[in-house]
Amino acid sequence: MNRRIPYEILISPIGIFPGEVLDPIARMIRKVFGLDACIRPMLDNIQFAWDANRSQYHSTPILEKLAAEAPPDVLKVAALCRDDLFIPILTYVFGEAQLGGKACIVSSCRLSTDFSGTNTTERFSSRLAKETVHELGHTFNLRHCTDPACLMHYCRSESDVDQKSDQFCRYCKVLLGDALEKL
Repeated sequence: MNRRIPYEILISPIGIFPGEVLDPIARMIRKVFGLDACIRPMLDNIQFAWDANRSQYHSTPILEKLAAEAPPDVLKVAALCRDDLFIPILTYVFGEAQLGGKACIVSSCRLSTDFSGTNTTERFSSRLAKETVHELGHTFNLRHCTDPACLMHYCRSESDVDQKSDQFCRYCKVLLGDALEKL
């Protein structure tokens, strides 16, 4: 998308994330959505979502809090955390989003394993950026895509994320364009 819309997407780190991890996310957001991205924290921690039985954080209450506390000047909020996330029907999730809503969250917890060779920071940053844009796609009402190269393809492993390209397929681009036209 090349047109400029006067809205921003907020990248909201929970905890410390270095610039070499956050900057690629902002660049991919600009490239894919044609929207500016700003970086500023909203939540200090997510302890309120801790589930002692699972020893993980339930992502849905985090989404609700992000949406309720989102600044009025941002279109969407993409939170990033290092903590292991789940939803009740799955063992873990890389992230979760409010379908057609305001907020999404992505965890780096399970995206940083299985590195071999060099460029580990680059690969980790790529994975985090792809999954962040994937979850943001859901906030624009995009569903999972069957095209394994599309950013909206559902991933079960880090290697699935690595196989995806850094863009939406033609079909998902059309759906995104329709969603952006409604803004």
